[in-house]
Amino acid sequence: MATKKNTGLLIIRWVVGLLFIFSGLVKANDPLGLSYKMQEFFQAWDMYFFNDYTLALSLIMNVFEVLAGVAVIIGWHMRLFGWLLLILIIFFSFLTGYALFSGKIKTCGCFGDCLPLTPAQSFTKDLILLLLILVLFINRKKIIPSLRPVAAVCSLIFCIAVIGELQAYVMKHLPLADCLPYKKGNNLLRQMQPPPNAVPDSIVMVFKYRKNGKVEEYTAETLPADLDSTYEFLDRTDKVVRKGNATPPIADFALFTFNGADTTKELLQSDAKYVMLFAKDFSAVDDWMNDDFKKYMQQLQQQQIHFYVVTADKQGAEKITGSIPADVLLCDGTVIKTAARVNPTYFVMHGADVLDKFSYIDLPERLLK
Repeated sequence: MATKKNTGLLIIRWVVGLLFIFSGLVKANDPLGLSYKMQEFFQAWDMYFFNDYTLALSLIMNVFEVLAGVAVIIGWHMRLFGWLLLILIIFFSFLTGYALFSGKIKTCGCFGDCLPLTPAQSFTKDLILLLLILVLFINRKKIIPSLRPVAAVCSLIFCIAVIGELQAYVMKHLPLADCLPYKKGNNLLRQMQPPPNAVPDSIVMVFKYRKNGKVEEYTAETLPADLDSTYEFLDRTDKVVRKGNATPPIADFALFTFNGADTTKELLQSDAKYVMLFAKDFSAVDDWMNDDFKKYMQQLQQQQIHFYVVTADKQGAEKITGSIPADVLLCDGTVIKTAARVNPTYFVMHGADVLDKFSYIDLPERLLK
């Protein structure tokens, strides 16, 4: 009986540990994505003062998830990690439960953008994990480490170093696995279309009337038979009675000139090759507007490839327009943060097709020798 119990605990440890390791690695591939998701929660709670700390929290959280997963598998300091895991899963369950029952958060970001889960799926997953972690927590004193202390500490230090290096790399060079709709190989116009067989929202018109001092709401089918001048019309609204799934992967991508002209379709429907530099702002302009950039501009001009700077920072763009051979297009800042995790990021385009996408740091590798 004891052997079966120990085997059961070992299986649970591996399941919980691997899930935490996988979750941490997926999010470490795109720590900025997790920080934006944290900001979404903080904004829903009107806690905007936390926005400046979400990136640091994201980096720490990803390291801790992998660390906790490895610690559970090797059974290291389970009296401590039993408590930490229990607190963490209760916190995660609260977040996914809030996303599910409030309807304010579309996805919780549990597995990043590479494996999006609905709020219901995320909450169910966390409830199952909570039960498994409760079993580990109750039996935490019975779990014997599988590695000697020195080997265990070395393993955990190695994990911290690997995850730290991974996050440092993707923060400079873009995620290793780009799971966003703006990734290389995608057609942006197709990404701006609803998914195949999508179901639109089911909407009904609601009419609000007042009669004898009492306000009532009616649909077109339930309007009173004696509707006359004694009913005072107050308002008409559209009410979503069933949420559909007709939202396209890219829902708000738009490019405007300084004069406010929308050039999105004109550019994406063209049969030309061009390059867009997505710059959220120009705080790091001295880092990327260097000799390699100037050489790249010369090569693009020689090949008659048009160059655009896409930014949300109109004032910053106005300061550099005369110094580079480029047209400036304005775009929403949230869209730019989604499309380009590194500030700035190059998009090599042919019409709506993303031929290449790379960080400004990797520009020297794209230069013609």
